[in-house]
Amino acid sequence: MIQVNLLPRMDHFAFSMLLLVLLFYCTKTLAQSPAQAPAPAGPTNITKILEKAGQFTSFIRLLSITEVGDQINTQLNNSNQGLTVFAPADNAFSSLKSGTLNSLSDQQKVALVQFHVLPTFLSMSQFQTASNPLRTQAGNSDNGQFPLNVTTSGNQVNVSTGVDDATVANTIYTDNQLAVYQVDKVLLPLSIFGSPAPVPAPSALAKKSPAADAPVSGSDDVPADDSGTIGLAMHGMLMVIPLGVGVLSARWL
Repeated sequence: MIQVNLLPRMDHFAFSMLLLVLLFYCTKTLAQSPAQAPAPAGPTNITKILEKAGQFTSFIRLLSITEVGDQINTQLNNSNQGLTVFAPADNAFSSLKSGTLNSLSDQQKVALVQFHVLPTFLSMSQFQTASNPLRTQAGNSDNGQFPLNVTTSGNQVNVSTGVDDATVANTIYTDNQLAVYQVDKVLLPLSIFGSPAPVPAPSALAKKSPAADAPVSGSDDVPADDSGTIGLAMHGMLMVIPLGVGVLSARWL
């Protein structure tokens, strides 16, 4: 009987199959890598984030017409500085008084959108230690301008503008550079929507005093009254002398 040693042939076959499996795996991995790769380094587009989340059509439109959206993306792309965005949902805009946005000038619309953007990255936990008032990209945070204050209660974050109070409803997006939070109201800055200070009432002291109509002490023009007397005012003292006297004389002791 002739015996054939098949072991070398089997080893060669197994090795060939192994190569085919490895080649197939590598080819599949390379083909899928573009879809599975993480997003490239650089900015995360704020508009795309809001579009993906849905229900932010009004805020997206404001970001577009004011070009603040482009400014956000450019800033994230060209620096390591983080940003925090408070995004009101469409129902928050619907609750505004009719004509509120249309009554604003282009400059005021820019300031309104910038008022929803903080020039620093803040996580939810960092709101608990944030110093008020927070500075926004709208600028001056002094009272009467663009102050923004936050308070926390447990996991809840409340935002106050001096005109209205809002609550952070949820986190839309967050990474190490950009945080986007949904708020249930449009944040209205004092400098645009605050009531003007009431004009103070005229002081009682500013009113004309009756004494102002009295003759000045020492005046040469001394009027006579209906009783036939004439008054002489000298050094704050008054003498009344009958007019029937041919010669008027007064002597002060």
